[in-house]
Amino acid sequence: MALNNGFIYREKIDGRRAGVGVMEHLSRHYRHSSRDEWQRRLDDGEIFLDGSPLEEDVHLQPGQQLSWHRPPWDEPDVPLDYAVLHLDEDLLAVAKPSGLPTIPGGGFLQHTLLNRVRQAFPEATPVHRLGRATSGLLLFARSARARSSLARAMRLREVTKIYRALAMGTPTHGRFTIETPIGPVPHRILGSVHAASSNGKPAFSRVRILERRHQCSLLEVEIETGRPHQIRIHLAAAGHPLVGDPLYVSGGGIRWDEPGLPGDSGYRLHAERIRIRHPATGSLLDLSCMPPPELRLRPVT
Repeated sequence: MALNNGFIYREKIDGRRAGVGVMEHLSRHYRHSSRDEWQRRLDDGEIFLDGSPLEEDVHLQPGQQLSWHRPPWDEPDVPLDYAVLHLDEDLLAVAKPSGLPTIPGGGFLQHTLLNRVRQAFPEATPVHRLGRATSGLLLFARSARARSSLARAMRLREVTKIYRALAMGTPTHGRFTIETPIGPVPHRILGSVHAASSNGKPAFSRVRILERRHQCSLLEVEIETGRPHQIRIHLAAAGHPLVGDPLYVSGGGIRWDEPGLPGDSGYRLHAERIRIRHPATGSLLDLSCMPPPELRLRPVT
């Protein structure tokens, strides 16, 4: 555990919140804390409105700036080391360890890959994200042209992203595609999380069996879209949730009685390869990251 520097969470109030009490708004929309906890923070002078600390609950008005000045807190210990896989004036590719969050969230602020990378490369901006428990290759843009070029390539689905996953059971076919839409569904703790949803956005994954094991399979998954938790959701929707996944169940839904959180660990997923056109030269760049031992092919005996 290590004490960070605290953080200020800011929100600009829109017309939909007009006339709603501050405590009602915070407890309704930020369900990680109860109304009593938000009231304690107000009493301790941590809740500000338009730059001034609130002394009592008031009704919100459009255009106001609401903020929570969170005091320093202890962040959980996580792996903090990463390896540089590629570096030039436009791009940085690193190997993220399982357990290290990509960006702040869920109680993490400084124990994140973004914070660690920016200590050496302050201009770096992540092009995509990996779940906390997902290991592997993560790409950062280091220049404005790289940010623009890669954002366009992602939007046009011109970036190839290939993962390895350990999934329950054995799929019937050696190769298959999954096109289950992904969107928000109710979650008892967070309010909503992404999962399989008929009202969700289109998502597309290609799956190939690499190795059949006892009660599970080593899979290669290429994703054409980049929806949140897409591989976890899609394999669960196909009837093969990731081994150890604490949230997603067969069918692509979530555990309801004791739901996990999206950042909980336990599953095995690794970002193995990215193929892109270099933003400066246009040449094909094929980057890869060695999978952890449990996601490697077993030697033939």
